[in-house]
Amino acid sequence: MRIITLNLNGIRSAAKKGFFDWLALQQADIVCLQEIKAQSAQLTDSLFYPQPYHCYYHEAEKKGYSGVALYARRQPDALQMGIGWVDIDCEGRYLQAQFGDLCVISLYMHSGSSGEERQALKFSFMARFLPHLQELRNKYQHVVICGDWNIAHKPIDLKNWKGNVKNSGFLPEERAWMDKLLTETGYSDAFRVVNPSAEQYTWWSNRGQAWAKNVGWRIDYQIISDNLQAHVKQAEIYTTQRFSDHAPLLIDYAF
Repeated sequence: MRIITLNLNGIRSAAKKGFFDWLALQQADIVCLQEIKAQSAQLTDSLFYPQPYHCYYHEAEKKGYSGVALYARRQPDALQMGIGWVDIDCEGRYLQAQFGDLCVISLYMHSGSSGEERQALKFSFMARFLPHLQELRNKYQHVVICGDWNIAHKPIDLKNWKGNVKNSGFLPEERAWMDKLLTETGYSDAFRVVNPSAEQYTWWSNRGQAWAKNVGWRIDYQIISDNLQAHVKQAEIYTTQRFSDHAPLLIDYAF
């Protein structure tokens, strides 16, 4: 099974850059997308419902903002649009699908880089989300949470870590939260199961020559229940083409 996750930074923009042509060649079973920046009424073209997928969109109330999507070859046994928290669901940040004993989530966690208010909301979400993840772990045999988590976990996960220890996305509190997630709640970072290498990034600032110099951050993850570690066979960050300021993360599972 191949699962892909990508923050599109605008689905219509990514489409113009060839995203759907590329996707058609990937033979993915499930595709999780974030920051679609579009309302359903703006996605009526068949391009946004590629075959052979069942396509689901959870949009933000604010136009041109946030929103997540999930495509699946198999129709889900159950679908949950939103997490059930008004402040989160109005921004379209969570979409959950169940396939038998497998639960897959498309997640777009907040960025706190725009100011203290947004960082406070991010911390609030994190505090509520950890117990929710524990509940999922108890409810489903297998769990995969795909998305833009807006946190670089360790110094290996961003180029200039020393200069970012006071910046959102690499704050000590955020990294400690990721530590707890990955050591105490029964979850693992699927990419690191098979790839321990440095300079593996999924996002690059549009400022300066960040992309050209590979000055990036690894903030897009597939976080999996621990019992899936042995099923992770291959992980790739695709950088040959650019559809967004993020890169697609492709992981192949043997199940």
